Amino acid sequence: MNYLLADKQDISRAGLMYLLGDMEDTSCKYIEDKAELIEALVSAPDSVVVLDYTLFDLNDIEELLILSHRFKMSSWILFCEDLSVEFVRKVLAGSNQFGILMKDSPLVEIREGLEYAGRHRRFICQHITEMLLVPDPLQEEQVKLTKTETEILRDIALGITTREIADKRFSSFHTVNTHRKNIFRKLGVNNAREATKYALRAGLIDSAEYYI
Repeated sequence: MNYLLADKQDISRAGLMYLLGDMEDTSCKYIEDKAELIEALVSAPDSVVVLDYTLFDLNDIEELLILSHRFKMSSWILFCEDLSVEFVRKVLAGSNQFGILMKDSPLVEIREGLEYAGRHRRFICQHITEMLLVPDPLQEEQVKLTKTETEILRDIALGITTREIADKRFSSFHTVNTHRKNIFRKLGVNNAREATKYALRAGLIDSAEYYI
């Protein structure tokens, strides 16, 4: 089975390579961007895509689902640090080609998820399963960003990278990345483009100043 590693974190890719190296009859390839991913799927349409959706250059969930529908023989494992409940429900309902693993999942669970995907079977990790079983709140909580989070959201909307924001604020990369995760969690989104769209719709940032 051919695995396409669409994950920009070096440590994650190294760990995946280690696990896949122990599996029989497998090959894997690093994927750097969307164009390369499409090219690889055209060559091997029954591949397993291991995707960090939050860091990869996909615009939104609709584009993700279009890709999976285009390559119906493929299987997908979303391998992320954090995902919103709304996103998870949409992607699982949109196609049975998707399974989900979290990057803090136990090693045995990650290995099992990769093996399931290699057999074109869906795998959902324990963390996501428990998250889906929690009842929806009766009312959606109002989004409340701190002053720092709002400032960082503005920078994200301008396309400034996490490293650049950290340098600008004289903060560590880890600190800004933590703020970024908290912002995405509060907004119920999974990447910068979705965060910007949400913030514009909700009036959290000025639509006259920020563009998508």
